[in-house]
Amino acid sequence: MSGRLIAFEGADASGKSTQARRLAGRLGLPLTFQFGATDIGGSIRRILLDPEHRELDDRAEALLVVADKAQHVAEIVGPALARDETIISDRFTASTLAYQGYGRGLDLAVLDDMMRFATHGVEPDLTVLLDVDLAVARERLGDQIDRIEGAGAEFHQRVRRGYLEMAAAAPDRWLVVDAGGTVQEVAGRVDVAVDGWLAQHQ
Repeated sequence: MSGRLIAFEGADASGKSTQARRLAGRLGLPLTFQFGATDIGGSIRRILLDPEHRELDDRAEALLVVADKAQHVAEIVGPALARDETIISDRFTASTLAYQGYGRGLDLAVLDDMMRFATHGVEPDLTVLLDVDLAVARERLGDQIDRIEGAGAEFHQRVRRGYLEMAAAAPDRWLVVDAGGTVQEVAGRVDVAVDGWLAQHQ
């Protein structure tokens, strides 16, 4: 397998982190995540998710998210791809378009330009979208929610719609997987979808 970037995307509590970790283990691939995988990114993450930061401006939020991506690519993703390694990431650029673009209503083209600058144009070869009904996701979250998870139902509906629109626009680079059901049920769907994609893109 030549070096590729596989990203997992989806709403909070869609199970993407669990499935990304499980697939990385099954395929013997390194796993990383956004945001907060680097020391600098960890500091950014604490600002972004702190429920006390209600005054954080939407544009400031977007700039922090993009800054994390720049550091993530500089320290982790970029070097891995330069070594021709395949790496799995729990979230990548699509999450910014979904959350800060569709969710917050910021200009998608501007966000896309910002991310291309931050990531040196690195994009996932494959994005696995775990799509789940928002009522199910909210039930999974329970009472402990961070600033973004608590943004409201309409916000998260826009995020989900954004993800589905992006997936429909690039079916050769996206796989949409039903994230309802047990961890093992979803894992089975992920394995079938990803293994099929990899077999077609050797």
